[in-house]
Amino acid sequence: MFYHDGGKLQYHVKVDKPDPVFAKALQQAIGRIQGEIRVCLQYMFQAWGSRGPKKYRDMLLETGTEEMGHIEMLATAVALNLEGAPLEQDKAANDPVVLAAMGGMNIQHVISTCMAAMPVDSSGVPFNCSHVYASGNAAADMLANVMAESTGRMLAVQLFKMTNDAGMKDMLRFLIARDTMHQNQFLAAWEELGGRDNHPIPNNFPQEEELSDYNYTFYTTGKDDSVAPPTGRWSSGQSIDGKGTFDLKKMQPVGGIPDLGYASPQAAVQKGQEK
Repeated sequence: MFYHDGGKLQYHVKVDKPDPVFAKALQQAIGRIQGEIRVCLQYMFQAWGSRGPKKYRDMLLETGTEEMGHIEMLATAVALNLEGAPLEQDKAANDPVVLAAMGGMNIQHVISTCMAAMPVDSSGVPFNCSHVYASGNAAADMLANVMAESTGRMLAVQLFKMTNDAGMKDMLRFLIARDTMHQNQFLAAWEELGGRDNHPIPNNFPQEEELSDYNYTFYTTGKDDSVAPPTGRWSSGQSIDGKGTFDLKKMQPVGGIPDLGYASPQAAVQKGQEK
């Protein structure tokens, strides 16, 4: 069950000087994989499929609902930035759609929505849920959420740099601050679920069933020794989960040459492929 609070926004959304081009840029924060539709649906589906301690489900529902409010804020910001666009100006060119497109405005804002936001990115590509991650594994989902909030914060910071509008900067300061909290929130939940000691994910598979010659080895696939392999924290010393020791080896094929046999005569193949 969800409730709406009388149309009041979660935080102030004010535009001092409308900017249709910035409205197009803001669409990225609504409908791209770094945007608010993605994280809203991601946290909701994680919550709706959550098993185990109820507090993780409740936390995800709270944050998913908050993200719904962020979509509302951004949609409002898009609409406010479209006020006064060429279609609405008394002295617009004879073909305001062409004028708007030439100015970098999203033409769909003119011809499809009467100057309102859409569930698309800045290129007009509709959001399609292909990057909504809800694995059912709590630790994996928390790490996925940290990544989502990190790229979302990157986008908000870039949008902040693209505008000089005081109202938009104020709104973006709020959204950036919430991204900071959510990164820390999901890392805290990951830590509470065991953190590094909870790895590898999933941790309910006995590691003695793994091939121990392969589970902590970084492989280099260079054909010869002319290029040094990329060494770092991942190639030597204790593994991050503390359950093994990293090493580095040159990849060698051990699987032999595959032989798929002859083709089935029931398939649309050439006669020479059949036995």
